Amino acid sequence: MSMKLSMTGQMRMEQKMKLAPRMIQSMEVLQLPLMALQEKIDAELNSNPVLEREDEPGEGSETVENTVTEAPGSKELVVREDSDQVEDFQRLDSFEREYGEFSSQPYESPYQRSSGGDPDQKMEALQNTASPVQSLNDSLKEQWRLVETDAKVKAAGEMIIDYLDEKGYLTVRLEQLHNKDKPELSMACLQEALALVQKLEPVGIGARDLRECLLIQMRQSPEDMSFEIRLVEQCWNDLLENRLPQIARKLDVPIEQVNRAIERMSKLDTSPGLIVGRHENHPITADVIVQQDDHDGYTVRLTETNLPNLRVNSFYQKMARNRGVDEQTRHFLQKNIRSAQWFMDAIEQRKATLLKVARAIVNHQKEFFSRGKLFLKPLPMATIADEVGVHLATISRAVAGKYMQCPQGILPLRSFFSGGMEGESGQEHSWDAVKAKLQEIVEQEDKSDPLNDDALRDKLAEAGMGNIARRTVAKYRKLLNIPTARFRRKY
Repeated sequence: MSMKLSMTGQMRMEQKMKLAPRMIQSMEVLQLPLMALQEKIDAELNSNPVLEREDEPGEGSETVENTVTEAPGSKELVVREDSDQVEDFQRLDSFEREYGEFSSQPYESPYQRSSGGDPDQKMEALQNTASPVQSLNDSLKEQWRLVETDAKVKAAGEMIIDYLDEKGYLTVRLEQLHNKDKPELSMACLQEALALVQKLEPVGIGARDLRECLLIQMRQSPEDMSFEIRLVEQCWNDLLENRLPQIARKLDVPIEQVNRAIERMSKLDTSPGLIVGRHENHPITADVIVQQDDHDGYTVRLTETNLPNLRVNSFYQKMARNRGVDEQTRHFLQKNIRSAQWFMDAIEQRKATLLKVARAIVNHQKEFFSRGKLFLKPLPMATIADEVGVHLATISRAVAGKYMQCPQGILPLRSFFSGGMEGESGQEHSWDAVKAKLQEIVEQEDKSDPLNDDALRDKLAEAGMGNIARRTVAKYRKLLNIPTARFRRKY
């Protein structure tokens, strides 16, 4: 048996797309919302020694033209990060020895840069930042340490607190706690601990279901809620099914009294745990401002007044052109200058693209800005992409996480893009306009005889929004958190 080995050559043609670092950076900057872009600029200013603000003291900026030789697209965007960056610091030390102008200037920390010796704004912001919000578990444990009770009850209470969810509910049965972790704790001990935990703040903590949560709050209320307690204890299932006439007959009271009791109970908190340790809402900053002008049109501008104007430090540019500087140093500077220029170009490209997209949106949705949400038209992203002359993915990145301030409020840019339908009159309506009309119909209905989904569909058809399936009406009703007709009925 013999084996023959041979080598053959084969040619193959294939297409591959490689994104240059410059293009990747442009896409990243385009996708950043305004506040994230401000953080990105601060990070670049700290990491790139040649990049600076125009309002910083210096010799001014020069054009970067002919400063560096543009390399192929595989060049790095930023300086290479060694394990300890000792080499980079050695280069900077050599700059000081070779350039008296640089070394003669006293070193100034970036956090000390300010005009007239005023306090640094960043440091003041850090010092005035609120401490982290205390969690629900920490708050309850802190209160529990002050409770005077038996040691076993104390241990049982700590275990119960650990099993509360973020809304403040006990998510397991006491029998499970008795059998699971602490077999020496009796059921009586656990029940006593739970009763004490349910007296902690916020009121309603430690309930095992919604019914118990409401009862805890009503029993600890400074107001007299004895009728409401009776209502929940005796007629809970009827309450859930909105059977108010049956409740009135069962309790032998007027139905108006039942309605008043329900109104008072609606002010109770069904998720008391969220009061403590609630996540703070992140502030929203509009990237685009749309205002009506004097000619019944709209002006569009970017809200970038807080973004600093950037430049490349002219001293480092001279060093990068100086043949007297060693090659390693010039290479170090050239990479940073190239990275700085790419970053500044990406910011300018972001401004231009975002402004074009916003203007195109306003042009297509003029009726919305002048007449409201009911006149929002269907607008595919592909339409704006063709009009602006960019790829569809670029539009998606340009509107991601961005907001527009307009006469209708501060709205996500993405909300202007949606599908829709054509009414019987030939007018197009976006699905958001359909939902807005549905909400309006429900708000204006007779609550003593609310409309079911078929009737809602007919009302939409009368408003020029026909050809909508009943299941679509039901879907949008649920998205708007509108209950069925049975639960919207008022007695």
